[in-house]
Amino acid sequence: MKTVLITACAAALLLTAGAASAQSPQRAPRIDADADGRVSRAEFLSRLDRMAAADADRDGSITPDERRAAMQARVAQRRDAAFTRLDADHNGAISRAEFDARPDRAPRARMGQGVRRMHRGPAGEASPRGDRTIDVAQARERMTQAFARLDKDGDGYLTAEERRDGRMQRREHRRDMRRPSPTAPASE
Repeated sequence: MKTVLITACAAALLLTAGAASAQSPQRAPRIDADADGRVSRAEFLSRLDRMAAADADRDGSITPDERRAAMQARVAQRRDAAFTRLDADHNGAISRAEFDARPDRAPRARMGQGVRRMHRGPAGEASPRGDRTIDVAQARERMTQAFARLDKDGDGYLTAEERRDGRMQRREHRRDMRRPSPTAPASE
């Protein structure tokens, strides 16, 4: 029973440790692979590599089932890595001493923090957009265009300021998309 309780506690920690460590202010953003403070075009487009890896049948498109399978695989990898970090003596179990001595004693992160919910409609129902197949070539083209749009000075790198401006523009665009149109007739 004690092992089950410890394993359950470890599983809860594993779910939250990734979110807490991913938001550590000392770490460079994940997109800035070489941590030089700016994002090259190659670093920006490297996010597509993970997307392309989700295309299990290599047909150039990613179905909702392929997306779900890829997400489940990433979650399993993170859990395994976190378990390995906690299991200091590598015996396949986490003892109370190992659990108490964990190096990342940061405050527990909120469950689900950082999870994107952009494909949710009203009242949490899935929108039709969230169920569509993704064309990898179209995604690459859109990301290439996005990089060019964000790279204001055209030097081939995105600075922290250019990324921040891009996030602000994206938030404003999303906010505008949620607002009802002023010309829309009022429902009676």
